[in-house]
Amino acid sequence: MKNPETLGELKQSSFAKVCESGRSVKAEMRENLLRQLEAGRPLFPGIIGYDDSVVPQIINAILSKHNMILLGLRGQAKSRILRALTSLLDEELPVVAGCEIHDNPFRPLCRSCFLKIEELGDRTPVTYLQRDQRYVEKLATPDVTIADIIGDVDPIRAAKAGLQLSDVLTMHYGLLPRANRGIFALNELPDLAGKIQVGLLNILQEGDVQIKGYPVRLNLDVVLVFTANPEDYTARGKIITPLKDRIGSEIRTHYPREIETGLEITKQEAWIQRYPADRLHIPTYIAEVVEAIAFEAREDKRVDKRSGVSQRLPITALENVVSNSERRAILNHEKKIVPRIGDVYAAVPALTGKLELEYEGELKGADTVARELIRAGVARVFSKYFHTSQLQQIVDWFELGGSLKISDMQPAGEAMKQLRTIQGLLERTSELTGRGKVEPEVAVSAAEFLLEGLYANRKISRSEEKGFFGAERKRTEVLRDEAPRGHNPYQ
Repeated sequence: MKNPETLGELKQSSFAKVCESGRSVKAEMRENLLRQLEAGRPLFPGIIGYDDSVVPQIINAILSKHNMILLGLRGQAKSRILRALTSLLDEELPVVAGCEIHDNPFRPLCRSCFLKIEELGDRTPVTYLQRDQRYVEKLATPDVTIADIIGDVDPIRAAKAGLQLSDVLTMHYGLLPRANRGIFALNELPDLAGKIQVGLLNILQEGDVQIKGYPVRLNLDVVLVFTANPEDYTARGKIITPLKDRIGSEIRTHYPREIETGLEITKQEAWIQRYPADRLHIPTYIAEVVEAIAFEAREDKRVDKRSGVSQRLPITALENVVSNSERRAILNHEKKIVPRIGDVYAAVPALTGKLELEYEGELKGADTVARELIRAGVARVFSKYFHTSQLQQIVDWFELGGSLKISDMQPAGEAMKQLRTIQGLLERTSELTGRGKVEPEVAVSAAEFLLEGLYANRKISRSEEKGFFGAERKRTEVLRDEAPRGHNPYQ
């Protein structure tokens, strides 16, 4: 059905009751949230791992009609949560056509709309905002001014209209007034200058603010939501106390608490669906190793805990892992694309930029720390599938003088010829690949993971020159492996 186009038609429509009541945005979000809860519909689709922690707190804040702040380290989906709040707004909202601050046709706020309705009456044109148009987001930086957020006097507009600068009609509205009847999100609140925070305080609590020395009263209807890093919030102390006091709910986000949750997030966000399933196969243990790297990094004393380890680390790392295996398959004309552990080491460039190191880590270097985190991640996942005592036959083969070197670009057929020489190796990989016929690419990936797991548990050794070899031989080569020269330990 066609929406009303004038104020007169709007008065006869289903929108009239809501507009006349002057229902606030917070009340609107509360009503829509209650409907979704009663219907059992999922809230905030795409937000994973917060069902029992963050989401209930957000629900309580909205039901309480609170402004809120999300406190969390980088890569904890804070911005995504804020953008998802628009799902609790009405699908359409009638506004005075041409109004910069989306005035309610029944309750005009700005002077120009008031004059327009006084002149045109029921012929006043009406338009509609979609819910996504009612969300305004700003990244707080130290150079943000009160004009950016609140507004400023526009002397050109005053001159053209022949108005005094003190006239409200000369004001050029900032982002906050333009979010009227919607949601205004401010990312990284502590980076906003104190005097701008005072402007937010006044506009929210008293409804007025001085622009160039002229008092302008704006009774805005807006939901204000913030994000901040908890270290900035508490240590730097840049959020002014009166503003903190007036933020209704403080909600802390967190990183995934289980690897399974991290896997689900990474699968949702990473660009890995590049080929059909029969062409690209990502073994579960490879995805788990990539995810385990982030978990190891968050616990590692060489990584700065205050900066955190973003969930973007496993996402970009897995994309690089797939890309390296894709490159190998194309160069070797292989039909199946199957990532190996060597591809995880090739993804080091996706790790180093996301690790803020402490002094000890800086001494070792980002590349070395990243490789050691991969090794720790392999050890964590390997223990889920095997116990080293089950693989003594393989260890003995290396202890008796055997060695094996596989490049990350080596074709699967060539690698299989080498792997078959190791007693008991391919038989044990069936626990990863299943019984029956297995493609060479899959078998090589499983065998390489098994060998890397033995190396991570210090049952065998590895060096750039020799590849894998017995742990009892040439231990000096193990020390040399701690600071590898090449970009990949398999080259």
